[in-house]
Amino acid sequence: MEQQVHLEKITWDNYYAITKLRVTKEQRNYVAENKWSLVHAYVGLSNGSPVPFPFGIYLGKKPIGFVMVGYNGYEEGEPEYFKNTYFVWRFMIDKRWQGKGYGRQAFQMTLDFIRTYPCGPSDLCWLSYEPENEAAKKLYASFGFVEDPDNYKEGEEMPAILKL
Repeated sequence: MEQQVHLEKITWDNYYAITKLRVTKEQRNYVAENKWSLVHAYVGLSNGSPVPFPFGIYLGKKPIGFVMVGYNGYEEGEPEYFKNTYFVWRFMIDKRWQGKGYGRQAFQMTLDFIRTYPCGPSDLCWLSYEPENEAAKKLYASFGFVEDPDNYKEGEEMPAILKL
């Protein structure tokens, strides 16, 4: 029987295993370590914005990645569409599990979760990535995310938008 990819809430039982997942050496500049993402989730939760939804990505009982969705990640001076919208804050698949289609499955599940609108309805979802990260650009575009070069600032991440 083929094991299924699924998302699991981060708990006391699995947070340590999630913090041990790693991307390839070449990808380290593209995504924060999961332990720092969980710190950001805590700060968002304790301050009311953005609202975090961190999940482990699992293949059966084995953790293979991490995703964190946020809601209302707007800060002064950012695009207006950041207000009261969902965003994919972090997304990674451990280097041992890349290239097997698990990231695509997990990303679809992430969008399915967002479309449950846990913080209320929204028309948009956004994310951002390093412009030179071709793998991320290709993956996100395949799900319908469109780059927003009008709101790109040199030296920062490229924002991309998906109409929900």
